[in-house]
Amino acid sequence: MSASSEPRTPYYLIDKSKLLANMQKIDRVREQSGAKALLALKCFATWSVFDLMREHMDGTTSSSLNEVRLGRQRFGGETHAYSVAWADHEIDEAVSYSDKIIFNSIQQLERFAGNAAGIVRGLRLNPGVSSSSFDLADPARSFSRLGEWDQEKVLPVMDKITGFMIHNNCENSDFGLFSRMLDQIEERFGELLKRAEWVSLGGGIHFTGEGYPIDDFCARLKAFSQKFGVQVYLEPGEASITKSTTLEVTVLDTLFNGKHLAVVDSSIEAHMLDLLIYRENAKIAPNQGDHEIMICGKSCLAGDIFGTFRFPEPLKVGDRISVQDAAGYTMVKKNWFNGVAMPAIAIRELDGSIRTVREFGYDDYESSLS
Repeated sequence: MSASSEPRTPYYLIDKSKLLANMQKIDRVREQSGAKALLALKCFATWSVFDLMREHMDGTTSSSLNEVRLGRQRFGGETHAYSVAWADHEIDEAVSYSDKIIFNSIQQLERFAGNAAGIVRGLRLNPGVSSSSFDLADPARSFSRLGEWDQEKVLPVMDKITGFMIHNNCENSDFGLFSRMLDQIEERFGELLKRAEWVSLGGGIHFTGEGYPIDDFCARLKAFSQKFGVQVYLEPGEASITKSTTLEVTVLDTLFNGKHLAVVDSSIEAHMLDLLIYRENAKIAPNQGDHEIMICGKSCLAGDIFGTFRFPEPLKVGDRISVQDAAGYTMVKKNWFNGVAMPAIAIRELDGSIRTVREFGYDDYESSLS
């Protein structure tokens, strides 16, 4: 493979062989548990690899009208429509693209049940527990607007719905915690679940991670399904694409200001925004050696820092760095802060060849404004 087959940095590089490894674990869960798997487009919506993913997943789930449409037109299969709140001008179009529509509140359900009379309707439940340790992402935080909490309020509208969505996991790699929270869901919403035909347990369950007890997970899902007589859905986002993608960057400058620094042609503010929001470091492999260097983005934001890593040799201008695990919540959140060049998107095919599927230029920047 020659360097000429790759785009100029920065670019996201999706490796289909690594993506396939996740898909094969999803296949295993679908087969052993009977659950269906829907790609959560809020995490990953790069449709150029949907040709591979649709062979191993049942469809998509969304958080907006645009995602519903993308799921229907680019992925196919089952298309679930969810939004925290649908607007009057959105609802009919959303229904036209959907097999199921899930309302966030009883008020939204009652307001738009007639518009959605021709498709399956559901309601989001909030069990009051979650795996999130970060308040910003905790759906069970105080005064949360995400779903209905009171079983007694939901029972009178059961004639308008056939199932529920419950999303309370967040980067949860602890099967024991998942199972205990599912116990609480069964206890809190048992009367509702007995009357349902389907239940989505949402995303945020890291069952494709290394060492995750998939057999136990499948058995727990199957037991839940059989207990209540429901079709279980999972909505893997990060679990679908974990460790499949890198952000390829190049060193533009090096400095020493009490610590060795290297500035690259990318930005966490613009290209890996979740790192900034959750105050996390990027991942660089192998991250070992005698030289400790802080990798910095090129935007003017003082805190635009990928993290401090170890390298076997001092970095110099022109060196390439691969930022690991760069698929989830990156391409869907990339932005034009500072007008920093937006990364291209490339795919490493199963045969090892690299194909550039999207590049962004000045016209894209200009047209994103006014």
